[in-house]
Amino acid sequence: MRTPISKDFCYEEFEASIKAEELKIDNSIPSKRIRFAIRLLVLNLLQPLRDKVQRPLILTSGYRSPALNKAVGGVKESQHMKGEAADISCKDAMQVLLLGQIIMRFSIPFDQMILHENFIHLSFKAKGRQRHQIIYDKSYKEAKL
Repeated sequence: MRTPISKDFCYEEFEASIKAEELKIDNSIPSKRIRFAIRLLVLNLLQPLRDKVQRPLILTSGYRSPALNKAVGGVKESQHMKGEAADISCKDAMQVLLLGQIIMRFSIPFDQMILHENFIHLSFKAKGRQRHQIIYDKSYKEAKL
């Protein structure tokens, strides 16, 4: 059963993880606070971006339980564990750049945008000011544009 957040996103997408299944880690969203943070991420950032690109955005990482975050080598205070971040799959560095440009052109609010070679990490803080921080991962810098 799908539990919708918006017209194009549901909570189950944020819980889905191949690595969690492989390692038999429970990656269920544990609290209303985290569900609310995911809702804010979707309604303020992901759905507006989806509406502008007019095509599906494929989440490769949404919510991460502390055990899953550790298993994938996530940073200790990862926004994924708070429900404030999602990684969107891209076919190449040009597509990553295009998504970043759309976010900037249409002033879609974000906290962090980390550009990788084949995915973009996007976050939206549930509390406090958005930092509008753009980071280029080493893999992105080395990608052929």
